[in-house]
Amino acid sequence: MTNLVIDIGNTYTKIAVFKLDELLVVEQFETVDANTLDSFLNNYKVGRAIISSVKKHIEPWQIGLGAKIPLTYFTALIKSNIQNHYLTPETLGTDRLAAVIGANHIYPGLNNLVINGGTCITYDYIDAGGNYFGGSISPGLNMRYKALNYYTAGLPLINTDAAFNTAYGNDTETAIRSGVQNGIKYELTGFIESYKNNSQQLNIILSGGDSIFFDTLLKNSIFAPYIKNEPYLVLKGLNAAIQKHND
Repeated sequence: MTNLVIDIGNTYTKIAVFKLDELLVVEQFETVDANTLDSFLNNYKVGRAIISSVKKHIEPWQIGLGAKIPLTYFTALIKSNIQNHYLTPETLGTDRLAAVIGANHIYPGLNNLVINGGTCITYDYIDAGGNYFGGSISPGLNMRYKALNYYTAGLPLINTDAAFNTAYGNDTETAIRSGVQNGIKYELTGFIESYKNNSQQLNIILSGGDSIFFDTLLKNSIFAPYIKNEPYLVLKGLNAAIQKHND
């Protein structure tokens, strides 16, 4: 069975096609309409679709898609391969839930820590038995740079520098860079260390737009051998969910 997987975020919409667990294609769009969807439906023999969205309203193209093929909306109540123990599942971000479903599907029988680097940095843990209890949310990389500029009178807005690799800054720009980038590095290693102390065979999965940058931050750490980079983890989780939902 070929599945159309759609992840609607705050800025971009990602659309992917899977044949069972094989990712055939993935594209990213700022806006989506019926013509966008038709290009996928015409090029692939899609049997069903799943949509995950951070937005509350339903777009006309979603209604049109549902009229053509069976369409499922991803929520915390969907049947999946995990046990969700989150106390307020209705408030759980669908991207976080899809990511842990994907982690458990790709790496079953392992204790998985999912670190997603996007607008926010999220840390979500699912144990080897498929039990998910929750995680942590902190400001993302760009949010930290913007906050320092917005909430102060004198600090400039600067961009990430992946080549920055010193312990401290010797001017204002590098001091900000040290605070943000080293701060994230120490946060990452701190969370990983905490989970590793309580979990045997911890599998660390990086995903999201900043996953490659996080991988660079951690490349010389003692955790490097345990790190997997899965940039399409959320899409893979949604695909696993629609397969389970239709069993």
